[in-house]
Formats: sequence, structure tokens, C-alpha cells
Amino acid sequence: MRALGEQDIRTSFINCSKGEAKRLALPRDLDERPWDDLDFLGWRDQGAPDRSYLVTEHGGRLTGVALRFQQARSGYFQRSMCALCLTTHPRGGVSLMTARRAGAAGREGNSVGLYMCTDLACSLYLRGKKVSQSGARFEESLTLEEQVARTLGNLSAFVAKVTA
Repeated sequence: MRALGEQDIRTSFINCSKGEAKRLALPRDLDERPWDDLDFLGWRDQGAPDRSYLVTEHGGRLTGVALRFQQARSGYFQRSMCALCLTTHPRGGVSLMTARRAGAAGREGNSVGLYMCTDLACSLYLRGKKVSQSGARFEESLTLEEQVARTLGNLSAFVAKVTA
């Protein structure tokens, strides 16, 4: 992913108002992000524990999605799998992220959801730059490029539901 600036990020959001996008908390480490290893930008709002955001290329343009989630209260031995990157995590490392739909549907309260890595670090898990608390990922026969393509396809399908 190419490096993004504050203005690029704020103007990309499709499921919140311009005022909400202007007020949302951006990551403070944008200059230090490993952009070459990221397939999308995702971060949690440190001031609001139930909010996360992601920005990706969708339909040839930068698209931001505001997400909400409830921290999972699962047991230590229960594992969950991220629907984007297929990484398994114990103890709430995967959360149901919900996004208000764009436009009139979202204003009426309609939303869509997907189970994702709570820290939105899917790109780093795929590349082995970050390891889940479970210690490993399932060994796959797919190449890294194929895994990245699958993850981006899963993300694109989710974003398409938000925009539909």
C-alpha cells in the first residue's frame, strides 16, 4: 500500500459524515508504518475502545470504513478465525466488526459485519511480521501473493457490502 497522509485518510470515509471523519482519531505513527508490508491501513481508536477504522483501495479509489465492535469475552481455550486473513487467535483476538452501510441505508440503521483480527494487522500476520497469541498460523499451500490476493478479495467483498 502507498503511504497515506491525514487528508487522504479523512476524505476517504464512506460511512460517516464529513464532521465525523474530521474528528476521528488517526494513528500517530503514520510516518513509521511499514507501508510496503500493508495491504490496507487499519487501526483501533485508543480513545474509544469500541471503534476501529480501515482504509483500502476499492473500485480504483481510496475507501475508508468506520467500524464498531464489542470486545470478545471468550475463554482462553476458545479460538476464532479472522475472515480476512484466516489467522486464528485465542481470547478475543478476533472480533465481529460492524460497519454502518453508506448512504441512506446507513442512516436508517443498516449495517454489515465480518469477523476480523481485532488489531487489524492481517497484512503483518500473513507476512510473518507479527505472530498471533496462539503462536502460529495454519500452514497453507498458497503462496504469499495468493494469500494476499485472497485477503484483499475478502476485504473487497466486505467493502462492497458497505457501499451497496
